[in-house]
Amino acid sequence: MIDLLLLLGLPASGKSEIRRYLDGLDPARRAADLRLGVPVHLDDYPYVHLMRRISQELRRRSAHPVFFATDAEPMLEPGDWLTLTALLAEDYAGLGRPPAPPEHPAARLLNRFDRARAAAGLPSPFAGLPSGLRAELEGAIADEAAVLLPPLAPPRPAPPTGCTVVMEFSRGASQGMRPPFPTPWGYAHSLSALSPDILERAACLYVWVTPTESRRRNRERAHPGGEGSTLYHGVPERVMRHDYAGDDVAWLLDHADRSGHITLAAHGRRYQIPAVRFDNRVDRTSFLRDDPAAWPPQQVACLHQRLTATFTLLLRRGRLPA
Repeated sequence: MIDLLLLLGLPASGKSEIRRYLDGLDPARRAADLRLGVPVHLDDYPYVHLMRRISQELRRRSAHPVFFATDAEPMLEPGDWLTLTALLAEDYAGLGRPPAPPEHPAARLLNRFDRARAAAGLPSPFAGLPSGLRAELEGAIADEAAVLLPPLAPPRPAPPTGCTVVMEFSRGASQGMRPPFPTPWGYAHSLSALSPDILERAACLYVWVTPTESRRRNRERAHPGGEGSTLYHGVPERVMRHDYAGDDVAWLLDHADRSGHITLAAHGRRYQIPAVRFDNRVDRTSFLRDDPAAWPPQQVACLHQRLTATFTLLLRRGRLPA
């Protein structure tokens, strides 16, 4: 069984749709065909949404927006890609712990951003915020924080006791950049910032689309009011071109120590992560955003066949000694 699946790809490539399909599969079939346990999902998009909400509220109060200058712009600090990585690593480290629903989720969220920023080597923006402004900010984001944090609180089996942790995120680079990308752009730096416990267990499924197709599907999936949804949010066009004009997965596969792996130098050693690409350049997943009752059986069967072949290849690449 796969303990931990890194689900990577450009925005709107089909990652979240594949997650939805995995959730709905009969557990016995999911285990037999794909070698996956009960999916436990970790995703950094909800944090990006909260970062935008925090910036909106700070701008309304004529304060420094910390993360985003406007709703249409890329991050003010590119190093926040590593902030997001630190948040995912913290979520993973919390699996299997006793439940601890926060009494004050907004306050806890701001504290987590401070810790994650420090882990990324960046200033902690909320620790020194004037108390009145911080109280206003916490009140403004309280509802969203209350939705985000509780799913991380209930006890869940720590891997590998019948679960497969599915960790989804996107990383890329600006137009004109060529790999190897400078820090913090691309997957190499974010993957290397994950904990040794994650890297020792991980296998990687990369959902492959072109940047042009990623932008088209991003526009197609965006629904009004869907900003907080993994299935229906739209990434601003300028962000798509500035942050996701390409990525480094092909380069990492081409420059790995072992064929079919991604090699990472991190924590004083070299990790070999088995990796496969699921070719979704011809769209095989967007229908999964619809009501499952409306999914065309032929498309479902084709998708399942292709996923089975992809996961079979991933398992053949195995967990070789690092």
